[in-house]
Amino acid sequence: MLSRKKSALLAALLALCLAGPAPAAAQSPPPDVARGTKGMVVAAEPFAADAGIEILRQGGNAVDAAVAVAFALAVTHPSAGNLGGGGFMLIRRADGRAVFVDYRETAPAAARPDMFLDDKGELIPGSSTEGWQAAGVPGTVAGLEAALRAHGTMSLHQVLQPAIRLADKGFPVSERLARSLRENAGRLGRDPESRRIFLRSGRPYQPGDVLKQKDLARTLKRLAALGARDFYEGLLAQRLVKESKKGGGLFTLDDLKNYRAGLRQPLRGSFRGAEILTAPPPSSGGVALLETLNMLEPLLQPQEEPDDPAVIHLIAEALRRAFADRARYLADSDFVAVPVQALIDKAYAAEFRASIDRQRASASATLERPDPARFQPAAPAPAAVGASRREGSNTTHFSVVDAEGNAVANTYTLNDSYGAAITIAGLGVLLNNTMDDFTTQPGAPNALFHLVQSDGNKVEPGKRPLSSMTPTIVVRDAQPWLVLGSPGGPRIISAVIEVALNRLAFGDNLALAIARPRFHHQWLPDALYVEDGAFTEAQLSALRARGHTVRMITELSSAPSAPTGVGRVNAIERDPVTGELVGVADARGGGAARGH
Repeated sequence: MLSRKKSALLAALLALCLAGPAPAAAQSPPPDVARGTKGMVVAAEPFAADAGIEILRQGGNAVDAAVAVAFALAVTHPSAGNLGGGGFMLIRRADGRAVFVDYRETAPAAARPDMFLDDKGELIPGSSTEGWQAAGVPGTVAGLEAALRAHGTMSLHQVLQPAIRLADKGFPVSERLARSLRENAGRLGRDPESRRIFLRSGRPYQPGDVLKQKDLARTLKRLAALGARDFYEGLLAQRLVKESKKGGGLFTLDDLKNYRAGLRQPLRGSFRGAEILTAPPPSSGGVALLETLNMLEPLLQPQEEPDDPAVIHLIAEALRRAFADRARYLADSDFVAVPVQALIDKAYAAEFRASIDRQRASASATLERPDPARFQPAAPAPAAVGASRREGSNTTHFSVVDAEGNAVANTYTLNDSYGAAITIAGLGVLLNNTMDDFTTQPGAPNALFHLVQSDGNKVEPGKRPLSSMTPTIVVRDAQPWLVLGSPGGPRIISAVIEVALNRLAFGDNLALAIARPRFHHQWLPDALYVEDGAFTEAQLSALRARGHTVRMITELSSAPSAPTGVGRVNAIERDPVTGELVGVADARGGGAARGH
């Protein structure tokens, strides 16, 4: 564990961008840290981060830069950056206005609850993750355009230029991308277009090779000229539907034409004087974040060490309870009555918190929950639970802040790495497999992340599948203070909560808060998952002594390309007095922080 003196020493080192993580993880690379006064972009890939800074230097605001980053990631980070997926953008304007842009994918009109089951009601292996029927109607293009029109200052043509250049002229393949393509060669190789573009028809990319994507460049140029309408109603839409029918998919022109990005109010909570803005349903992330913070607010003390087993125990117990509620109640609130306000009520948290034993782990199977109806008279989602596989071994998050104080936290996904591994012929666009995020087999736990969800999350036409994405902005003194988020399926929630607590409750500087070892609890299976090799045997023994079943995080997923850490947090902090910006890219993800 780190003493306060050691933490102070690390803080000084981090100020010089020489920070390292806690001793237990001392061999891990340090996070990428940048400083700026006119803007900051932190993203999972350096060329995309550069695209955002390019737009800021041209006079664009944070939303302009964020849209440029998102389109650039679709070129340079194809495992998660996308045009063929969906996600969420949380925007807080410098004047205090906040909006949540929901561009999550939707189920096609022909989708049905039993579409992935055989005659015996069993899940057909691979049916919800492979092929055209695994894809939801993409929302990214509509969502990015909607955000830009409502809150940006530049045209779509302007912000698309970096992405067009990267696709048309190409960019050097990094060691990380080359490795990712090798690891996913089996899936990508089954689709002729994916094999041609990403595997060079059997000649794997090596670090330093230039990857050009001419079809994608042409698609981006059409979007720059014609806007999102072409993707949903024009020639791009027609090509998408044609390829879907050829591949046995469900998409129709009406599915695309009827897609709308939603503009929602973000959830609002507080923690020790700071305001928390975060994701509403169809994400479960914001509810779980606020519920967990509410439970922990009076339990954690600033003088405590975040990696003390007694502290880890308390956080794990709060996570256990938040995930129990996630499994029971959370779904698309446009289709299911979700008692959101009750679940994020501090009185509700106080009653749930009372069941936490400081010395002993609870049993998930017998956990008793308060009744949300006593805190908000609303019908909960159906209580039956079932399987939803995973969200994202490859999702990605980026954060952007400009000189005026506009802030963006954006998390978006193809779901699996490279989505369904299908590239739409002629478009160069990788297709999502987000239908797998629905409850595909009632009554059965997930075979990959073992994540339990409610029957309210069943497949229905036009419905958005439940998500764990948790883009979050923390506000102090009426100014954005902290902007953060993460990829990682259900681990997103744990990662964002732990980094927020390290900064808000324990006073870590941002780089140390991100570098510390992390852990995860999701109610079922009843185990505390820790990052491999990140904790000492003494820490693990102390947790076991409290009754926790401790497992390595790599045991939670059977996917060969699943991440080995708990999230990859990309965050920005803004000094409320000077306005100076500090950006930190999590070393777990190899991202980049770029200051202006």
